Amino acid sequence: MVLRTPSVRNPSYGGAMTDILLIHHIQGLTPGVLALADAFRAAGHTVHTPDLFEGRTFGSIDEGAGYARSVGFDEVRARGVASADGLPDDLVVAGISLGAMAAQQLVATRPGVRGALLYEAFAGPENFGGWPDGVALQVHGMADDEFFGLEGDREAAEAFAAGRPEAEVFVYAGDAHLFVDSSLPAYDADATRLVLDRSLAFLDRL
Repeated sequence: MVLRTPSVRNPSYGGAMTDILLIHHIQGLTPGVLALADAFRAAGHTVHTPDLFEGRTFGSIDEGAGYARSVGFDEVRARGVASADGLPDDLVVAGISLGAMAAQQLVATRPGVRGALLYEAFAGPENFGGWPDGVALQVHGMADDEFFGLEGDREAAEAFAAGRPEAEVFVYAGDAHLFVDSSLPAYDADATRLVLDRSLAFLDRL
C-alpha cells in the first residue's frame, strides 16, 4: 500500500514540487521514517511511503533482518520496486539502508526516474543493471557505520561519483546506522538536519 499526503509549498525552497518514493529500512515503516517524509512534505514535495513489511516494525536491526530473511530479501526488494506502480514517471526514488536497494533497482529499470536519494547504503549499479545517463544521485552515510562506512558502501559510492557532476556523496562523523530515523536510538539530529538540507537542495536542482 502506498500512502499519499497532500503537500504544502514552503516558500524557503524554490524548486518545483517533486513526487518522492521513500522506501523504509530494515526495521520497517517506523514513526521516524514517516517524520522524514513529513519534512519533505513541509518543503512542498509529495512523498509516497510504502510499507514493505505489511504493518510490522521491529525493535532492532537483527529482528528486522530476521523477518526480511523469512520473507526473502529478493521479495522485499520486489515489493519496493512494485510500490512505484501507478506513480508519476518523473519520480525521485529514495531509500534508507535496505530500502536503497529497491531504489537503485528502480533507477536501473524504470524509465523516467529523475534522481535518487540513498541514505546509509549504496551498492555498485552493476548489481542492478547499470545507471542511466542523466539520473542524479545523492548518497549520505556515516564514516564508521559498520553497514556503510566499513562495509564497502562508502567506497563504492565515492568510486561511482568520481567524475560525475550529477552525483554527490556526503559522509558524516559517527558510527550510527539508521541515524536519520528520529524514532530510533541511533538518531542524530544534527546530522539529519544536514541530510535534509542537502536533500532539499538536490531536489531543487532537478
